Amino acid sequence: MSKKNRTNDRASRAAAALAEQERQEKRRRNLMVGGVVGVILVIILGGYFISRSLDSTTDVDAPSAGSEFGLTIGPDDAPNKVVIYEDFLCPYCGDLEAASRDDFTQLAADGKVQVEYRPFNWLSSLGDYSARSAGAFSIVLDKSGADVAKRFHDLLYENQPEEKGPFPSDDDLADLAVEAGAKDADVREAISNNDGADWVERATKSAVDTGLQGTPTVLLNGEVFQDGRTVEDIAKNLIAKLQ
Repeated sequence: MSKKNRTNDRASRAAAALAEQERQEKRRRNLMVGGVVGVILVIILGGYFISRSLDSTTDVDAPSAGSEFGLTIGPDDAPNKVVIYEDFLCPYCGDLEAASRDDFTQLAADGKVQVEYRPFNWLSSLGDYSARSAGAFSIVLDKSGADVAKRFHDLLYENQPEEKGPFPSDDDLADLAVEAGAKDADVREAISNNDGADWVERATKSAVDTGLQGTPTVLLNGEVFQDGRTVEDIAKNLIAKLQ
């Protein structure tokens, strides 16, 4: 190979190496920018879902405990009244339930609080499970009474699906109702026929008309209770106030 050819060959290899280095550097920059954008999107979407699910308003005009769309535990003459607007698909409602159920049950038994759970269809954009589960709850409450409905309420949260599904079928809901103590003949066909649809529609309208902006919405003696940065904090601080 001539000296001229060797020089040209080295120049070509150098140019190719430089081009490859520039390509790799460009790829690293793109990956870095993509990572930053991804983090920003996660933050934005996370904020969206939290704001969608957690009530951020204090201007909620809700009826007092004893609504036709609720399940109440604890005596009418309890010194404190708690109302919880919830959706059986809402993961934050599930967190609140897990953090408060045992304490609420004990405080209600001690006569220190009356708690009313008001399920409704808030997450309709994610499918029909919110409506179907609330409808099944209304059927169990009507056919089997408050005690069985409370156990069914608890089982719905213990078996809560993810927001993206897959969702329990109507037969699954009926099975949970029977596990809670309902008679199969009283609830299975009614759940399958969606007999609770009208109740859910009216319960949802009643809830939305209060001005709430998310689930769970917790009211203590008629005022929205928001003392805490997380659902667990809210539950802990609320229980402390009720002791």
